[in-house]
Amino acid sequence: MFRKLHRFGGIALAAAAVSMFVAPAAQAQSEQQALVAKAQTTLSNFVRDPEMTWIQKNLGRAKGVLIAPEVVKAGFIIGGSGGRAVLLVHDTHTNEWRGPAFYTLATASVGFQAGIAASENVTLVMTDKGVNTLLAPSVKLGGDASVAAGPVGAGASGDVTTDFVAFARSKGVYGGLNLDGTVISVNNDWNNAYYGKSALPPDILVRGSVKNDHAKDLLGAVRSATGK
Repeated sequence: MFRKLHRFGGIALAAAAVSMFVAPAAQAQSEQQALVAKAQTTLSNFVRDPEMTWIQKNLGRAKGVLIAPEVVKAGFIIGGSGGRAVLLVHDTHTNEWRGPAFYTLATASVGFQAGIAASENVTLVMTDKGVNTLLAPSVKLGGDASVAAGPVGAGASGDVTTDFVAFARSKGVYGGLNLDGTVISVNNDWNNAYYGKSALPPDILVRGSVKNDHAKDLLGAVRSATGK
């Protein structure tokens, strides 16, 4: 009887030890996966919105898509705005979308329309230069790379020649997003947590050497929206 209890106790301790490692890992990924899910919803909102025709017509030309489900006033800097975002990049050689890589946005000035406390944002990365700047630890838009507020409205048209084209949407209020002066920084902690190991943007977005199967729905949504 003692032997059985001893063996059972050993199994229980082993199971507890395993759970100590598994639970924190799952918990560590929960915040990141929640943002990925919200990013998918945000992308869907923009793709279906009749006011976002420019984004819908030009999404297929984008080299990358930066999605921030919620940018909040005074979120990071007093008198400014900030939020978390995910970046997906298209590899033209393999015709596949890679990501997400996690970033934070922070600006000293309120970049979206006055009166909006929070907005969901989609920024199209239109050039290789734009993608390359996001592989660095941080980039300042308007300095390291050019950015423009995207055309909004059912009749929005025209070619915008810039590295980034940004859009905002919040409770029926729309506008091109002024991200000039915004600092976009790599969130290494979130990248490492989501992929379970050290994961730099080039590993995620260029080499594709780290992947997470839980991102397949978001990647599928981008493929569907861009047609590639």
